[in-house]
Amino acid sequence: MAFSVVFHHDATDPLAVISAPPPNESSHERAAREEREIEAQRISDLIDDEIRAERAVRKKEENVVKILLLGQSESGKSTTLKNFRMRFARDRWIEERASWRAVILLNLVRSANTILDALSQEMDDVEQDGLDSAFKFDDYYRQYKVRLSPLQAVESNLKRLLGATEDIQPRKQISPTTIIPNGSQEFFVRSRSWRNFLQTTQGPDSESPRHFQQDLPTLLDSTDVIANGKDDIKTLWRDSHIQAMLWKRKTRLEDSAGFFLDSIDRLSVRDYEPTDEDVLRARLRTLDIQEHELIVDDETDAPKWKIFDVGGSRTQRHAWLPYFDQVNAVIFLAPISCFDERLLEDPRVNRLEDSFILWKAICSSKLLSRTILILFLNKMDILEQKIRHGVMVKRFLPSYGDRPNETNDVVKYLRQKFKDTVRYCSPEPRVCHIYPTSVIDTKNMSVTLISVRDGILREHLKRADLF
Repeated sequence: MAFSVVFHHDATDPLAVISAPPPNESSHERAAREEREIEAQRISDLIDDEIRAERAVRKKEENVVKILLLGQSESGKSTTLKNFRMRFARDRWIEERASWRAVILLNLVRSANTILDALSQEMDDVEQDGLDSAFKFDDYYRQYKVRLSPLQAVESNLKRLLGATEDIQPRKQISPTTIIPNGSQEFFVRSRSWRNFLQTTQGPDSESPRHFQQDLPTLLDSTDVIANGKDDIKTLWRDSHIQAMLWKRKTRLEDSAGFFLDSIDRLSVRDYEPTDEDVLRARLRTLDIQEHELIVDDETDAPKWKIFDVGGSRTQRHAWLPYFDQVNAVIFLAPISCFDERLLEDPRVNRLEDSFILWKAICSSKLLSRTILILFLNKMDILEQKIRHGVMVKRFLPSYGDRPNETNDVVKYLRQKFKDTVRYCSPEPRVCHIYPTSVIDTKNMSVTLISVRDGILREHLKRADLF
């Protein structure tokens, strides 16, 4: 006897009509329908899960302030990030401080080797070309080259210890008549390699003491070589003829070279421990993007800050764009002391001009139209030093005209130029906070960072109330 299923539903309920099975449905049709419904329910559940996950991520991001550090290479971005971490992540900063010893020693040795290379080139030029010179370096200086030759091996060993991404090559000689300053060849480490190095070299009491014990002999051997040659290094560095030769050849040393060379007695002892100032001044160029999370406020519901330090060289600027999305603030560093310098990547371009070009591009970006702009007119200390030594700004910046060649007047002029760029190039009106800075001045930078933090948090809360 055939058995039929009769479905009853309320014909006045449109949803019941739609969801009701078709009349006279066979068992085979019913099985197929139920299979389709199960699959549809599975897909629906997946969509619901994705929506919930997206909402969770969005809710989490609502309590994250995303900050970009932008600017050309050697503008002070990494040092600014160090200031943030030293101020707002003090415990972690102290844990990692000892790991910077290898970088600091490398900065010192690279500066000494740069001086020795310039001396070798100067002596070769005089011998080969018979150049007339008010002072000719004789065998007295050759002795320094011989005695300090082990520093080349120290530099190579320290680079390998840090995981440099390229082979050690002889420094490139540049003619003293070019407008690009000569200096030691740049080297890089991968951001991941550097993070691993930090994690495994925090000292014998850290969680990974094995790597510390493996690396310690290299550090101690390097320290001993430096200690053996420290008197010769100090003599060369303080020699007026060497200083004149460096100036004539336009030999470029790192901004912190003088600090480390003057501190060689303190740095060349076996029990040396880096200070905050040592770490701030140490330069290590990393590839890729550096990302750090900070808690900048003690309030329990205060947003977490995520700071991105992106590369500033011309070959790395293409990586900036993906980080423009959903960014809350841009801290742009313009080294105003470089008005008389040229880009290493392109000696046709003035470094200050390059900063203006970058600043205009950032101000004009529609992706950043609602982003808070913070401008650090950086390297005030070097600007003051150059002006004190008689360097005329108008010689390199004709638009400066006959204004006084004084630090405050130069800063006022450049401040207005950057401010005008914001006014005329921004897609919509906005405020830009401008600070003259020297990022190696920890006392003043601490005050500046508090002001920056408060301004960003106020704007973040104001915008959160609008949505």
